Amino acid sequence: MRDAAPRLKGLVEQLLGTPVPLRIRAWDGSQAGPPGAPTLVVRNRRAVRHLLWKPGELGLARAWVTGDLGLDGDLYTTLDLLSGLLWERGEDAPAPARSLRDPEVRSAVRGLLALAGPPLPPGPPPEEARRPRRGLHTKRSDRRAISHHYDVGNDFYEIVLGPSMVYSCAYWPAPPPQGTLEEAQRDKLELVCRKLALTPGRRLLDVGCGWGSMAVHAAREHGVSVVGITLSQEQAAYARKRVADEGLTDRVEIRVQDYRDVPDGPYDAISSIGMAEHVGAQRYLEYATALHRLLKPGGRLLNHQIARRPQRDESAYRLDPFMDAYVFPDGELAPVGSTVSLLERAGFETRDVESLREHYALTLRRWVANLEAGWGRAVALAGPGRARVWLLYMAASALAFEHGRIGVNQVLAVKTPDSGTSGLPLRARTWN
Repeated sequence: MRDAAPRLKGLVEQLLGTPVPLRIRAWDGSQAGPPGAPTLVVRNRRAVRHLLWKPGELGLARAWVTGDLGLDGDLYTTLDLLSGLLWERGEDAPAPARSLRDPEVRSAVRGLLALAGPPLPPGPPPEEARRPRRGLHTKRSDRRAISHHYDVGNDFYEIVLGPSMVYSCAYWPAPPPQGTLEEAQRDKLELVCRKLALTPGRRLLDVGCGWGSMAVHAAREHGVSVVGITLSQEQAAYARKRVADEGLTDRVEIRVQDYRDVPDGPYDAISSIGMAEHVGAQRYLEYATALHRLLKPGGRLLNHQIARRPQRDESAYRLDPFMDAYVFPDGELAPVGSTVSLLERAGFETRDVESLREHYALTLRRWVANLEAGWGRAVALAGPGRARVWLLYMAASALAFEHGRIGVNQVLAVKTPDSGTSGLPLRARTWN
């Protein structure tokens, strides 16, 4: 009798205490759930074992990354429906599963164990980051975390990011997005340069320089001298080649270097675009202080950083299990207010905060489309598990930005001298 899907659906609903809004198709061909809804394809019993041994987001992620769990339907719609069950339930929402002391819950677990069958438990997929939890955000652990995310292969990132090779939100002219992703990324780099008031002869430090896009743009379009630093060997090699191909080796230096080890300040300006998320709460004041020390009096910092909503009890904040295990190991998001406060504690004067939240949602949807269009080559380059990780994380992140669960902000701060002369215009956002 083919009954795995209705059994699985009933047991999960019994466990969660709420209806499952998705259709389920099981390994025996059976189906259950609302007609016309996106379908979770449970390809084998191992998918159930993943969920039993790591309930919630991490178990789902393991089943997805290994290919034991698939999808027939729109990915964005599916993630929106799942978010109501497992994610973004709010601080006052009940836990997704009731206590194991509840006889109904114990009965559901026994039923799932019988359905899953031996052996137990399945191991994590090779794409899952494995590292000791001691020494968070040391130079060594940060190098390891950066390598996990960025040393996937430059050819893979070319598929996702396109020719611009910019791995942060683009700056779109109007919704629906007009123009190309490359044009919007160029506009974002130009926005940063204008906010930093870059002019020929000035010296820029680009912290977390990625594949060199900001460094090349600033040197080529604004005549500045640039030092770009990254912890990724693959990024550095790619960026150095771009610099050479552009004939900018006399103005751009790319280093594999930690921000804590930069010895040659002061700089006129510092850009930190999509890097501070890797710093961590316990190191953020150290990061801000280091950048303040590296700037000349009157110098500007442009800090472009993803932010989360504040919690009433900030001590309850935990790293997202999927993102921590598969995407950004040790990455932490902070509320924008905390970021501004720490920058000011380090000595900066905050002069402008601009939210680009909707811009990042539009950018991520373009990256997802790029990955889907180049799926075969992406799988050949990085493997099916890694490609599934990137597809899931980018689609889920697009929804998070669209719904306002997370945001991204450009914070312009100045190392204001004792004279109080900031060097900024009286009217905001003229950027000259």
